[in-house]
Amino acid sequence: MANVTSGSYTFDKTFSIDEIIEDAYERIGLQNVSGYQLRTAKRSLNILFQEWGNRGLHYWEVENQNVALVDSQTSYTFYRTAADGTSDGINTTLTAGINASVTTVPVAAVAGMPASGTIIIGTEEITYAAISTLDLTGCVRGVNGTTAATHSTSDAVLQFIRGVDDILEANYRVKSTTIDTPMTQINRSQYQAFSNKTATGLPTQYWVQRFIDKVTMTFYLTPGAAQDGNYINFYYVKRIQDVGDAYTNVTNVPYRFVPCMVSGLAFYLSQKNPVAPQKVQEMKLLYEDELARALSEDGASTSTYIAPKIYYPGT
Repeated sequence: MANVTSGSYTFDKTFSIDEIIEDAYERIGLQNVSGYQLRTAKRSLNILFQEWGNRGLHYWEVENQNVALVDSQTSYTFYRTAADGTSDGINTTLTAGINASVTTVPVAAVAGMPASGTIIIGTEEITYAAISTLDLTGCVRGVNGTTAATHSTSDAVLQFIRGVDDILEANYRVKSTTIDTPMTQINRSQYQAFSNKTATGLPTQYWVQRFIDKVTMTFYLTPGAAQDGNYINFYYVKRIQDVGDAYTNVTNVPYRFVPCMVSGLAFYLSQKNPVAPQKVQEMKLLYEDELARALSEDGASTSTYIAPKIYYPGT
């Protein structure tokens, strides 16, 4: 009889918050937890994700984006959430009105927009799965706690870049040819040393400033009329999403980080739980070991070429 396998690869996508907490508590010898124990574990899991952010290890959250340049605009801002402000990006308008249930959004232009992403119309956030000519298709309406609504022709459609944590690299991109020119990231002191910060021209350098609720990119030179409408194409790291309120939620953590996520939570809980003080060092060592393995697997893979060393007789 042939062996039967599940044919499934979705465990990490169905491993809910309550199951993560349950497994972490079991590692320190506790079962059937409830009430405050669940709440404090959920809080610790959020803190663990913040600690991962400090380690800079959440590179599964790297995304690519364009921002359209505006004549004489030096700085461009990307907010943590829509409630914090309207981010710069690629903006367009509706070419026809839509009701609250349609899943295709017709827009005036799609140049520079990512193949899938999030837009804002009014106060509604909408995700789209693909672009077909001038239509955003596969839309999910009223996401991220917003409400699906009716919108009119010519309403503004704003591209939304959510949860930017840091900018990794950037290129200046000519809209008509998509030719890229690499840019150099500089620090605050280097930017401060420029005597004429409003000088316009092709931007070749950028300074990133990180705030609580936003990240800004400031360019030198300041884009001028010749750069208006062209893009800065950049890679950025998103923040790891919070756990949320519902224990049935899942995390946006890839499968290779699931073991160290559970180990890390068990380590945090062992520090707080008086019945398991002897577990603290054991859980710490296990967490660091699991984390090291995940980090080694999460690095960017490149091809390795082995060039044989050639010896010539008499040389």
